[in-house]
Amino acid sequence: MISPTRKKNWQIAPLIPQDAKSQLSTFPPVLQQILYNRGYQNFKDARDYLEARLPDDTDPFGILGMPEAVERIAWSLSHDEPVAVYGDYDVDGVTATALLLQDLTTRGAKVLGYIPNRFDEGYGLNIEALDNLHSQGIRLVITVDCGIRSIPEAKHAQRIGIDMIISDHHHPSGELPEAAAIINPKQSLDEYRYKELAGVGLAYKLAQALALKVGQSETFTPETDPYLDLVALGTVADLAPLTSENRYLVRNGLESIRQPHRQGIMALIGVSGLQPNQITASQIGFVLGPRLNAAGRLESALDALNLMITSDVREAARLAQQLEIRNRERQQITTAIQQQAEQAVLATDPDAILFFAADPSYNPGVVGMAASKLSELYYRPAIVAHRGEEYTRGSCRSIPEFHITAALDQCADLLIHHGGHAAAAGFTIRNEDVPELVERLRQIAFAELGALDLRQKLPVDLEIPLSELKPELLRYLDWLQPTGYGNRQAYFVSRDLKPMGVRAIGRDSAHLKFSVTDGWITYDAIAFQQGFWYDQMPSQIDILYTFEVNEYNGRKTLQLNIKDIKPSGEPD
Repeated sequence: MISPTRKKNWQIAPLIPQDAKSQLSTFPPVLQQILYNRGYQNFKDARDYLEARLPDDTDPFGILGMPEAVERIAWSLSHDEPVAVYGDYDVDGVTATALLLQDLTTRGAKVLGYIPNRFDEGYGLNIEALDNLHSQGIRLVITVDCGIRSIPEAKHAQRIGIDMIISDHHHPSGELPEAAAIINPKQSLDEYRYKELAGVGLAYKLAQALALKVGQSETFTPETDPYLDLVALGTVADLAPLTSENRYLVRNGLESIRQPHRQGIMALIGVSGLQPNQITASQIGFVLGPRLNAAGRLESALDALNLMITSDVREAARLAQQLEIRNRERQQITTAIQQQAEQAVLATDPDAILFFAADPSYNPGVVGMAASKLSELYYRPAIVAHRGEEYTRGSCRSIPEFHITAALDQCADLLIHHGGHAAAAGFTIRNEDVPELVERLRQIAFAELGALDLRQKLPVDLEIPLSELKPELLRYLDWLQPTGYGNRQAYFVSRDLKPMGVRAIGRDSAHLKFSVTDGWITYDAIAFQQGFWYDQMPSQIDILYTFEVNEYNGRKTLQLNIKDIKPSGEPD
């Protein structure tokens, strides 16, 4: 049976060669190695990365379809035509919707925000919603974070006299919807270099293009930009890679969040118990993002949208508290579904290469979270689905070795709807077709993964003795921020250490707190989700960790955040 506690695969980077070392000699030795590991081998590229400079060629009009989109919106503005912004119910969709609502409102547009209800309408465009918008006089719908695979819905919009601007960062299926303009750098023939903008990033580029058209480029400097806080929230929460243009947007967006001007973000930070001036990308991903997502997962995402656009202090506080309560409910429901799905899969297939669990009792709003936990725990593609009376709706999470959307594409003849990224996707299928889908996906997974060593790979930047972990190193590591998906933190390995004072902490003793020493130097350590080591900790250990500052009750201490432990002497 596969085990959730099995050893991970440490991949220690080769030492920096002398020619690259010479090119990077301006930087401290440890930082030289970290930069080299990330592909930066000369001073200019390294400086641009560390300073998160805006790359060249980021003109929004370089995105295919942008000129047509701007012209169509300009026509609506000049003719006083009502416009709808149609978003998705996750953080990316909510922030993208809020951004365009704010921007179009400042331009004098009559604009309506629409986010479908996950439970009643499902993901993306739907015909009933389009009919409803048409009845309200809407003749232009701008999608954000959805629509690229909505072929029948776009045809319906055209039939009833609605023009569509499709703005979506998901992978097209091949055929494109009929629309006045399509903004998606991943479509064929689009030469825009930065393909990994999130949905909110594309909404931002559209707002930027509208400003450029009327000579308002000064609106989008980091000091004056009103939208970078939204861009940072949506980009990080949607796991868009924090590289190139995204890195520039998120670093500056974090600065905006640390000095919040948006009432909703101030209130959200308040209920989360965070300090505004210390917000990081990690806290967006693990604290702020889940609270915004909780609205759409359990009920309607409108509370999250209204939180992002309200200027009323009391309303912001009320909405933020609502999201806090729902997030706690979401955590409990997710844990229960994850445990049930885990038991169901392993009871029938103890060596499962792909996890699939579907049940009528699974809350469709949190099945994706449960799938994510299973994929992280077992390092397998995982699908958790709600089975309704006629249809099953599933959420998929995957590992780097398995492109889950490409796998679903191979089963498209069975699916009513599907779409997503390499690592995450969703689908709708008739109940009678589920067994064949599961069998096909397992065959695809076995063909692609069966011969691989399926252990999570942990890249290591450098083996380092504890004596080299000095406070000034933290200043260099801070230059790597924002870290997250696509731009990981620096990972170090130290060997032959003695653990001391090991104790289990947290709910169900899930985590470990202890110290490590090499006989001379001692550091505090925390190991999240590794409580299983409590009663089996070896006397000498090797550790893989990040180096950080821990602040508690106003006191700051240096700490090792342990990502993995192994007995000294065992192979990596």
